[in-house]
Amino acid sequence: MGKPEGKYAWTVTVGTKGQIVLPKEAREVFGIEPGDTLIIFGDKKKGLAIPPKSQFSELFAKIFNK
Repeated sequence: MGKPEGKYAWTVTVGTKGQIVLPKEAREVFGIEPGDTLIIFGDKKKGLAIPPKSQFSELFAKIFNK
């Protein structure tokens, strides 16, 4: 059974300073380069989400516009 197209799952380890390292494949798939800034959303019931940077403007508009 193969994975669904466009769907990914990786594991990361949290270091002593609370840092995580994104797997190389994840960085390549999403075009994440050294120095990029990511946004992390958290919901106690649903967990954490790191949306693609291409969606930042859309997400900020939804969150901060009335």
